[in-house]
Amino acid sequence: MGQLGAVTPQRMSFAQPLPLRSGAQIRDYELVYETYGQLNAARSNAVLVCHALNASHHVAGVYAGEDKSEGWWDNLVGPGKPLDTDKFFVIGINNLGSCFGSTGPMHSNPDTGRVYGADFPVVTVQDWVDAQARVLDQLGITQLAAVLGGSLGGMQALDWALRYPARLRHCIAIATAPCLSAQNIAFNEVARRAIITDPDFHGGHFYQHGVVPKRGLRVARMIGHITYLSDDVMEQKFGRQMRAAELGYSTQDIEFQIESYLRYQGDKFSDYFDANTYLLITRALDYFDPAREQGGDLSRTFASARCKFLLASFTTDWRFSPARSREIVKALLDNKLDVSYAEIDAPHGHDAFLLEDPRYHGVLRAYFQRIAGEVVA
Repeated sequence: MGQLGAVTPQRMSFAQPLPLRSGAQIRDYELVYETYGQLNAARSNAVLVCHALNASHHVAGVYAGEDKSEGWWDNLVGPGKPLDTDKFFVIGINNLGSCFGSTGPMHSNPDTGRVYGADFPVVTVQDWVDAQARVLDQLGITQLAAVLGGSLGGMQALDWALRYPARLRHCIAIATAPCLSAQNIAFNEVARRAIITDPDFHGGHFYQHGVVPKRGLRVARMIGHITYLSDDVMEQKFGRQMRAAELGYSTQDIEFQIESYLRYQGDKFSDYFDANTYLLITRALDYFDPAREQGGDLSRTFASARCKFLLASFTTDWRFSPARSREIVKALLDNKLDVSYAEIDAPHGHDAFLLEDPRYHGVLRAYFQRIAGEVVA
């Protein structure tokens, strides 16, 4: 398998206002994106990759001259990899409200000239999909070979099948759900409260005070990270290993290796992620519930879908359990749609969708080979 090598982000500007589900709108915004591979003459080989909470448009490849700049799904996307860039034109778009280049809370509001901060409008999965569709319009792509995403990205892939049924031939949704459970919403709320109650948050306008609510971000990341791992992986990696040979008998110092690991993850996250973006994205997760408009009937919700589907889940993923994927599969089968489903026995928990599991990658490789056989040159 080859490597993509150095890649370069691109920007696309939009003057026309984007209507949002909340009733608000946003104008004069930018979206950052990357592409890999070549768009064929028929413009029929494009695959959109949708990102999850703390990822971005940088799906694959590396940035020239930067250490540790590998794309977040580089093990999946590239020459000869399951999503083969020798066959497909792959697009990654940074979502509106992110802190990785697209217009978000850290940018200036054109109506006031001041940084948005907490005044950035609430965005939803549906808003992101509408914004992505505008990028594809500018690229001259009327129909995608596939939309692919994991976790929150999988929700976006599902929403593509609902909002733009004629614009994709395949929907590939990995480790996702038709909506969050009450437990998942609860985890998100605890993380948000950690940020909001940080004295440095200043109601979301901390930029003006020259501070960052790092304490809240650290706790939010620690909570999230626990939910991404399985109990088996945590036990295997850390168990009850101690930092020192003897007990310190302290309620505040680090005693166990798992504590050290979580603090490291929290510290790292607080150095690069924006607090307002975290609030926006977790709320978008909470709001996603396409069946709500159909009285909770998921089968009726997918009646408008026209594409083919692949869903995959992981046995130890307790945050987006296989049962949630099976709910989607049943709804699709109720509508007599073409559905493939893989339930992969993997020990890694929710993070499994990001890892190079040979069975998981084998499923995606076979499915993308199927899609490649359908592509018009």
